[in-house]
Amino acid sequence: MPADEPTNTLWDQRLLANPHAVADKRRRIQRMFAAIAPRYDLNNRLHSLWQDQRWRRKAVRLSGMKAGDVVVDVACGTGDLALKFAEAGPARVIGVDFAHAMLPLAMAKADLRWAGQGGCPVGFVGGDALRLPLRDECCDVVSIAFGIRNVSDPPAAIREFRRILRCGGRLVILEFSLPSNRVLRGLYNLYFRRVLPRTATLISGDRTGAYRYLPESVNTFLDRPAMLAMMREGGFTQVQHYPMAMGICVCYVGVKG
Repeated sequence: MPADEPTNTLWDQRLLANPHAVADKRRRIQRMFAAIAPRYDLNNRLHSLWQDQRWRRKAVRLSGMKAGDVVVDVACGTGDLALKFAEAGPARVIGVDFAHAMLPLAMAKADLRWAGQGGCPVGFVGGDALRLPLRDECCDVVSIAFGIRNVSDPPAAIREFRRILRCGGRLVILEFSLPSNRVLRGLYNLYFRRVLPRTATLISGDRTGAYRYLPESVNTFLDRPAMLAMMREGGFTQVQHYPMAMGICVCYVGVKG
């Protein structure tokens, strides 16, 4: 095991100074999500004060999805956003994630949701955001919720999303941000960096440092102007952003031109 990776954590203080610059970020993220998968949903609900599902519903509305569309949800995790899309009536939803421990949980949710209804409109496959196992121009909407900052090369992922979208298709990115108000940002960071890591770690029994990584991955990631610029540089037009919950969460939407 590398010297910078103690036996009980994937993220020591030095790595947390900028987790996006870690050379083996992909491997660490994969192991981290495998460790926290069993209590992932519970922590999401509790620590967003049950707002995370509302954010996902709004992302579906902002996507402009129409009946008959094909949706690909990247970094789908336990399937929450993919299932929200599926409930809105597309032709098909494909959830993709490279953290394979998440996928059985997503499949179980989907099976329960559509039990006795003659088939589920959503399927899940393993795959990396940088090398999606999908053909060119195969879908109308690509989404990624709280996952773009976990990708080792976000601009390359944006280009990959564009590859699989049809002309006129929409990219929807849901991601954490920081409130623009200084007082709110200070209070938020107090909760995000001091309270959440302790309570989420206690609930999950995590030993990878996942909930120490989370706040630092947000604080050191692209700000809103940089995210918008990255989408435009990746070939998307009509790029807009929609802050929610006083700026804690932002939905970015762009169209493949």
